[in-house]
Amino acid sequence: MSIAHNLGFPRIGVKRELKRALEAYWKGEQDQASLEAVGRELRARHWKLQQEAGLDLIPVGDFTWYDHVLDTSVLLGVVPKRFGDVHGSTSVAGGRTPGATAVTGDVDFKTYFRMARGRAPGDKAGQADTYACEMTKWFDTNYHYIVPEFEAQQTFRVASGKLFSELAEAKAMGLRAKPVLVGPLTYLWLGKTKGAAFDRLTLLERLLPVYAGILARLKTEGVEWVQMDEPILALDLPQAWKSAFETAYNRLQSSGLKLMLATYFGALLDNTGVACHLPVEGLHIDLARAPDQLTSVLDQLPAYKILSLGVVDGRNIWRADLERALDVLESAKARLGARLWVAPSCSLLHTPVDLAHETKLDDEFKSWLAFATQKVTEVVTLARGLNQGRAAISRELAASRAAVESRKTSKRIHRPEVKQRAQALGANEDKRHAPYAQRRELQHKLLKLPLLPTTTIGSFPQTQAIRNARRDFKAGRISEAEYRERMKQEIAFAVKKQEEIGLDVLVHGEAERNDMVEYFGELLQGYAFSENGWVQSYGSRCVKPPIIFGDVARPRPMTVEWIAYAQSLTKKLMKGMLSGPITMLQWSFVRDDQPRSQTALQIALALRDEVLDLEKAGIKAVQIDEPALREGLPLRKADWADYLRWAAHAFRVSVGAVRDDTQIHTHMCYAEFNDIIDSIAALDADVITIETSRSDMELLDAFVNFSYPNEIGPGVYDIHSPRVPTRDEIVRLMEKAAKVVPAERLWINPDCGLKTRDWPEVEAALGNMVSAAKTLRERLQR
Repeated sequence: MSIAHNLGFPRIGVKRELKRALEAYWKGEQDQASLEAVGRELRARHWKLQQEAGLDLIPVGDFTWYDHVLDTSVLLGVVPKRFGDVHGSTSVAGGRTPGATAVTGDVDFKTYFRMARGRAPGDKAGQADTYACEMTKWFDTNYHYIVPEFEAQQTFRVASGKLFSELAEAKAMGLRAKPVLVGPLTYLWLGKTKGAAFDRLTLLERLLPVYAGILARLKTEGVEWVQMDEPILALDLPQAWKSAFETAYNRLQSSGLKLMLATYFGALLDNTGVACHLPVEGLHIDLARAPDQLTSVLDQLPAYKILSLGVVDGRNIWRADLERALDVLESAKARLGARLWVAPSCSLLHTPVDLAHETKLDDEFKSWLAFATQKVTEVVTLARGLNQGRAAISRELAASRAAVESRKTSKRIHRPEVKQRAQALGANEDKRHAPYAQRRELQHKLLKLPLLPTTTIGSFPQTQAIRNARRDFKAGRISEAEYRERMKQEIAFAVKKQEEIGLDVLVHGEAERNDMVEYFGELLQGYAFSENGWVQSYGSRCVKPPIIFGDVARPRPMTVEWIAYAQSLTKKLMKGMLSGPITMLQWSFVRDDQPRSQTALQIALALRDEVLDLEKAGIKAVQIDEPALREGLPLRKADWADYLRWAAHAFRVSVGAVRDDTQIHTHMCYAEFNDIIDSIAALDADVITIETSRSDMELLDAFVNFSYPNEIGPGVYDIHSPRVPTRDEIVRLMEKAAKVVPAERLWINPDCGLKTRDWPEVEAALGNMVSAAKTLRERLQR
């Protein structure tokens, strides 16, 4: 019999219950026990949902309060020294069952959240106040993980009972649980070394006994299967890391547990032999991202080993073509027999929870979609079709067939005029008229900015008043005219505050925007939107990605009225704010019936029209954010050049028609830039702002080593943490930056937008930023 199993389920809840509970806990509005109760309820609800759908094995340990990689660090006792000694506690870092007692030395809740956010509930400024661990993208997704920090003398130990507590909860519900662990090689690969340079692979010998101890404990708890996530097997790996896999899993097989090695996000390619021949009982591969790898894996898989096929896309919201998937599965079953398992391609944390809660999408459109709950059902249906024959799922196959045909022929998808415009684009229409050096002189003469100009990335706090106005407008309780008037009041407030603080280049604050991608998608053709299509980005931060289902076009200006109004309130320079074509692509659920490059170009042409309209309205600086550029990079270097070519082309198309004295900004955050710095330079933006505060300016090295020619704003204020940087901290960071980048090419700004922060901390932080700029100008001009 073919087994149906899942690799992971969304944690946040269909109504973002976890987000609300976390934020209430952080604000001191509810205690830890109340937060833990919410977590238990969510886990039980999601487990029951998967059990009732018919899964044979249900993942446990995929729930997290903030991030599963951070959970792994806490489980393994990897707590940086700046967070202090970890002492015994009456509670583990979440997940404690009633009456459970923590192991002495468990990492407690406060330490956990200090690692994630720099501060825990109850901490006052200066008390247990330190910078959070670095955060970056989980492979090529929009999920962020907390980066492990390793020292040369790093030690490891079991320092959290969370996994075991959650397993006890699952067993009490009668579930056949499959614990999920980040594998030891992937965990080390994702980390960074601190202090003296060393090879983090040397830590494997110290790490493996702790993993073995965890597996041994799971064995005593009656566990049969454990899922070991090793997605780095989809990457280009050095030979030493490939060899380390055999070493590691030879050591871990002695646990007596059955291990399912899970790979995803890409093809195994040159790692196929390594993955197939490891001493584990099962291997999972991603056939949504890499369908062509199946033949190679089947040819190399040992005769005893189970193969799990990820035929349901865990990263997109399109309904599976069940007939096509069953064709693949039946072909594989001819060779594998009962050794074939069925699963999503990866964890479903990248998809919304349940399509059943969408009431505003029409029936035809909904028939094209599947959220996490529906994807679990698709997996179970396919396994049933394998085990009982196609006749057993004839109704489901007919519905799938009808949905595929409907989507293929729907007139709402295709716009010939959009395709024709993209095809007619000239060879030089993605180039500015003059090179940067000439543009810089024109812009400095026109804008008259001081040394080390201060600015922000775009958004200001989305206050409760703003949320209430948006909610009331959508519910029909206030008119559009009243809503717009309230938004103008919020914009005027933000402009006044910036002038009082003393910033040099202002923004309108984005009060009218619900999200940096969703807002634009609502104003473009070819997009659709869900009511509850929330997915986790990091911690309590959830986004509701738009759905790009058809050709994209801009029917009318999107931001001009708001930006022009903000500019009318001040004599200072006001930046227009747009999301870039690659970020609009990456942070949406994207149609899969044409190349992503074509969709990106369509978005770029829509943005090009908006940029020109802003310029006509007298806006002299426009920021086009591309934080997702690095995120979209293919996992294999052989595929980089093609992606970077069309991605940079799309950005340049969006700005290629502006005047030379219009200053173009872009922003990127939380990514490693070294490998793509030449492509970032190829964007030819006049000013780029980047995240550097959590890395203590380390990310700036990429721009220095490359001799990046344009202007740079290295972030000095970590907006993902509630702590306020002091003036002296900012001065130190900028003095460090000025040693490697000429001061006349530096800007001072936060790491990212400020929408998630509160006004008091924003005012304090930006005030310190402006004060630091004044101090630095005085020192540099002596």
